[in-house]
Amino acid sequence: MSTATQTKEIVLSVQGLRKVIGRKPIIHRVSFDVHAGEIFGFLGPNGSGKTTTIRMLVDLIKPTSGKIIVCGEDIGVHPERALAHIGCIVENPEMYSFMTGWENLEHFARMQAGIPVSRITEVVEIVGLDQRIHDKVKTYSLGMRQRLGIAQALLGKPKLLILDEPTNGLDPKGIKELREFIRKLAESGMSMFISSHLLSEIQLMCDRVAIIAHGEVIAVGEVDELVSQVGTYTLWQVDRPEAAREMFKDQLDVQIVPEDKHQIDESLLSSLHDPIITIMDEDRVTGWVNRLVAAGIGIHSVQRVAPSLEELFLKLTEGEKIG
Repeated sequence: MSTATQTKEIVLSVQGLRKVIGRKPIIHRVSFDVHAGEIFGFLGPNGSGKTTTIRMLVDLIKPTSGKIIVCGEDIGVHPERALAHIGCIVENPEMYSFMTGWENLEHFARMQAGIPVSRITEVVEIVGLDQRIHDKVKTYSLGMRQRLGIAQALLGKPKLLILDEPTNGLDPKGIKELREFIRKLAESGMSMFISSHLLSEIQLMCDRVAIIAHGEVIAVGEVDELVSQVGTYTLWQVDRPEAAREMFKDQLDVQIVPEDKHQIDESLLSSLHDPIITIMDEDRVTGWVNRLVAAGIGIHSVQRVAPSLEELFLKLTEGEKIG
């Protein structure tokens, strides 16, 4: 966690935000703060209200009630002053594919006051497109288009960057590169607001998270703190798994978790051969290591693994699935 986050400098404050369309409430009194230099995740299934909330954050639609404060400016009172601090990509970045990346950035720079050519050069270097910026956008990969969209959002030197589902459509390599890039921006002092339904990415990418369901925020907190609410798994890889399972069976201090019942990211299990997934207190692990070894069972590895945010979501929403 960054020092800026610990000092609680607030870049974005959302206070009691509501949106009613017709007589139907869409967003219900949503509240959270985003601190300087942190990566804040906004997690929820499709249709939960993420994009509607973001559209209110950037003044594309007006809230029915509530306040949005950006760097001390109320967006409902001084929208231009508040929006000057925000860079945003809502859904997919829209670019002119027949133009080069540079020409696109020139076009968007002309729409804002006081953006010099030197700033275009600067954002191109920040997003790592300097080798391809004079190629036509139609030749760009999806990941490169995403970076160009971020370059556009950075032109005005925002203090807060809002990205709506930034990993949509990216391959694993593109997702990893974007995650590293987002972390680099946060380390430079910029605040990041990342909306997603991809649980594993939010868990890997973000410092804190707000979980939204049916237009209502049901939890806000540091990712590790929220995940700890549903306990931690202990994964065992041994040379005689059936014998180990028999020893664990019916013991009061250990619970074996069936393969179809856990909520561990499969990528964490892919490198393990026939792991035994258990739930036990951390102070019981050493004792069980000794008992298994005494029984002639060789232990290749023991890992403590936090559950995914999906498991937390299922607990908080009493079993409702997330996308």
